[in-house]
Amino acid sequence: MRDLAPPRFLDPSSPPHIVTLTLVAGLSALTMNIYLPSLPGMTAYFGAEYRVMQLSVPLFLAMNAVMQLAIGPISDRYGRRPVLLVSFALFLLATLGCIFAPTAGAFLAFRMLQAVVAAGIVLSRAVVRDMVPADRAASMIAYVTMGMALIPMVAPALGGLLDSAFDWRANFWLLFWLGLALVWLLWRDLGETATQREGGFAAQLRAYPELLASPRFWGYAAATMFASGAFFAYLGGAPFIGSEIYHLDPATLGLLFGAAALGYMIGNGISGRYALRFGIDRMVLAGALVSTTALAAALALHLAGWSSALVFFGAMAPVGVGNGLVLPNAIAGTLSVRPELAGSASGLGGALMIGGGAALSAYSGTLLSLDSGAVPLIVLMLASTLMSLAAIFLVMRRNARLGDRM
Repeated sequence: MRDLAPPRFLDPSSPPHIVTLTLVAGLSALTMNIYLPSLPGMTAYFGAEYRVMQLSVPLFLAMNAVMQLAIGPISDRYGRRPVLLVSFALFLLATLGCIFAPTAGAFLAFRMLQAVVAAGIVLSRAVVRDMVPADRAASMIAYVTMGMALIPMVAPALGGLLDSAFDWRANFWLLFWLGLALVWLLWRDLGETATQREGGFAAQLRAYPELLASPRFWGYAAATMFASGAFFAYLGGAPFIGSEIYHLDPATLGLLFGAAALGYMIGNGISGRYALRFGIDRMVLAGALVSTTALAAALALHLAGWSSALVFFGAMAPVGVGNGLVLPNAIAGTLSVRPELAGSASGLGGALMIGGGAALSAYSGTLLSLDSGAVPLIVLMLASTLMSLAAIFLVMRRNARLGDRM
């Protein structure tokens, strides 16, 4: 790994400041859900059915996963800086397209193009790995994702306020102006961190199978996918459980729903402080154990007849803590298998995480009914965290074998 000078804020010849990376990744998170409170108004504006406008969510997520697969290898070949600048310029055009779309179909097309903002999530992680070794990368990624955790909590509320004060377009105008500001910040602060590789893009693609053939990569990626899968399953099923089973009013449901996000922030903070001291494998193991233990306890209480909203949502706070420990460290692990392919690893790992999580989120909704209670969702989440635990055990076992041979 080549030596890099310490970051100097707003210096285009220097690696970026962590604030820049957090903001870049944060816009990606903001784009996902700020407009959700406006869906009914958008349905009326375009004269479409609600289910048509609701397609803007899965279509965006699907294109987001595809974009992550492409952006990583491209940035490994051509560099982080040009790919981020071009991606955010396309995001600006797509956002204007959403604002001025004449039909629902045109809006959905531009909404899919907005998914190019996924470059912010993929390359913020890859840039961190370019700059520092694996354990320190886990610490920095934790701080970046801790900032991102705040955004999904406040974005729908902010979107609702903007819609009430103006109309649905206000959300997309906010995204446009924030995107424009970030293009300026990237131009000023993002120095190139990727090591330039010889050969064309075809040579880059030929190197890609080397990453896919690594058991360690798949182990870390599986730990990430199943840990986040439990959280996605929670996002898909918890609203039904809160409103239909425990009869919570929207304000109370919103308050309890945030317990997992708060726990996630706490876990990120712990990762940021201790990943360098204990190493990524131990941090992933600790996180998977915390999540699994909390869900096993919640299942035992529900089966014993102690079913309540407080028990269910209370267990989600430690699950969030566990995810905050697992994700930044396991992501750092995927990026460290082949550091020269950090962009490819970030893109593939992100696509697996979003794709697997979206599938579990959709599946969780099919398991629940008024008669089933919360137990099916808890079982699904527990199975997912157990898979994450098994994945990191296999990685640690392989790493131990490799260490014995050295």
